[in-house]
Amino acid sequence: MGKRALITGITGQDGSYLAELLLAKGYEVHGLMRRSSSFSTGRIDHLYRDPHEPDVRFRLHYGDLTDSSSLVHTLNQVKPDEVYNLGSQSHVAVSFEMPDYTADTAGMGNLRLLEAIRHADWPIRFYQAGSSEMFGRAAETPQTERTPFCPRSPYAVSKVFAHWMTVNYREAYRLFACNGILFNHESPRRGGTFVTRKVTRGIAATLAGKQDKVYLGNLEAARDWGYAPEYVEAMWLMLQQPEPDDYVIATGERHSVRDLCELAFGSVGLDWRDHVEIDPRYFRPTEVDELCGDASKARAKLGWQPHTRFRDLVRIMLESDLIEAGLDPDRHFMAATSSGVGA
Repeated sequence: MGKRALITGITGQDGSYLAELLLAKGYEVHGLMRRSSSFSTGRIDHLYRDPHEPDVRFRLHYGDLTDSSSLVHTLNQVKPDEVYNLGSQSHVAVSFEMPDYTADTAGMGNLRLLEAIRHADWPIRFYQAGSSEMFGRAAETPQTERTPFCPRSPYAVSKVFAHWMTVNYREAYRLFACNGILFNHESPRRGGTFVTRKVTRGIAATLAGKQDKVYLGNLEAARDWGYAPEYVEAMWLMLQQPEPDDYVIATGERHSVRDLCELAFGSVGLDWRDHVEIDPRYFRPTEVDELCGDASKARAKLGWQPHTRFRDLVRIMLESDLIEAGLDPDRHFMAATSSGVGA
């Protein structure tokens, strides 16, 4: 019989890709989702099967990281072999506006899960989704598992709390608990308010004649951007090891938001300077200037490495958004190449 996994945040980018990966590996996959007045399952709708069919291996459960009773109930109902905690309020800018809620989901939500797992009477392997934002104003570049944390937002502070709580439960109660310190990872399923998707979706809307400007904040902010489907594989690999540990997952390449704009707009023959406007509303109270990770430990111990380069990632996302806007990506890419723009 295959393993059973429980994923919090299953309706998000990472949760949907992880569910696909685990189902392909023969897992029975259960997801935790918040109850609301509207459905937010667009990223996972293709995974549903008729519940009356035999061998249904994908199920959703209502629950919330802010509610211990729902976590305990779901855990005892599902009895998973592995738990992946991907849920939280995950937008850095929003965390300044909603610090209490962010801390409750990203920080305390992790603690509630750890407590539920600690009291379970069967072995569970646990993955906590950390973030490169925990490094903040980093003392060194690139950042490794040994780089001190210096969080610069309520989101990052909450993630640091969750990280050290996971370490503490691993050491105090001998839980198989791992932290993944994941640097930025993107895909066509990335939320529309994140800068990469904001740019690629904005380009598609511009070419479709629906808008002319994309409004952004700090163009000099530099990040290490990878491809989300590859990063969820690293999560799974962490829980297959003989001993639990913490791992940086990154590409080791750093690009600025300005680089992103130049490449993405240039890919379809547009000059980004004609379409990007700076809006002070998108500057954070405390900025994180640059982040770049060293995934040497993951390569050595997990056998993991990234395969999708930044240029290819931008093209994947842009192609998807062009199709969604009813446009032919090949025509726009070819036009840009023939004109020499973005080549």
